[in-house]
Amino acid sequence: MPPPAPQRRDRVWLHVLLLIITFVTTTLVGMGHYYGFLVDFVPRPLLFTTRTQLLLGGLWYSLTILAILGAHEMGHYLACRYYRVDATMPFFIPFPTSLTGTLGAFIRIRGGIHTKPVLFDVGVAGPIAGFVIAVPAMIAGLALSRVVKLPANFVGLELGEPLLFQGVSWWFFGAVPDGYSINLHPMAFAAWFGLLATALNLFPIGQLDGGHISYAVLGRRSTVITFGALAIAIALTFVSLSWVVWTALMLGMLLVFGPKHPPTIDEHVPLDRTRVIIAVVALLIFIACFTPAPIQPFELIKPR
Repeated sequence: MPPPAPQRRDRVWLHVLLLIITFVTTTLVGMGHYYGFLVDFVPRPLLFTTRTQLLLGGLWYSLTILAILGAHEMGHYLACRYYRVDATMPFFIPFPTSLTGTLGAFIRIRGGIHTKPVLFDVGVAGPIAGFVIAVPAMIAGLALSRVVKLPANFVGLELGEPLLFQGVSWWFFGAVPDGYSINLHPMAFAAWFGLLATALNLFPIGQLDGGHISYAVLGRRSTVITFGALAIAIALTFVSLSWVVWTALMLGMLLVFGPKHPPTIDEHVPLDRTRVIIAVVALLIFIACFTPAPIQPFELIKPR
């Protein structure tokens, strides 16, 4: 076990404030998702639904997404604490949009990583922890969802379904006929967003979780994987414009920090067999959570 690193004090008030603001923004967004769930794609007044009921309905989304994101970041944080790596508590990022209400969460590692096994454990702990919460939330959320007929002139957004999401949807609903769609319960939408966030973080690029895992497994050869993953991300922007912002962020990260992952303090400690197996599991999680077209206009793909 490495010697304890000097721990800098966190500004707890800032972490708590960001969590509260993110709770507010995700709950407000969740109210919109709950309203959409109640009206089945046909906007109309809800005569017997109060604002309090909508507010409580918004908690289905906000509590679920905060649990998934919180588990992800606490996985990283607790791994850092276990290995005595100086790291901040999670920062939640509020973003009052009509779709998510948040841009996710992150921790900042302020100390050096001693070995590749430590880097691997810190990197992989977050995605696995978030995935463990997202899967039962997805199952419960889809159990609360329903298949409804779409209005003839419906215009909206289509969510690309990760492989795992597709499989569970088929288990519940079978093949959805043309002209119909699954009306996602807010909990199911939060799980969908959690799976997407897991896949994005597992991209093997730079300082993302996938970049840490890739470097821990492959060492300096991971730089080739970084360039390959960036090329794939750029190609995906031609499949769906929803990749443009994320690809630009990854490109900016590489321009600022460079394509090479920073080395650990002791580069000569290899990964053991168990960690290699867990790396394969992380790859399978990435495949299960990935979708090439996360969001696109529905009118471009609906049956004619």
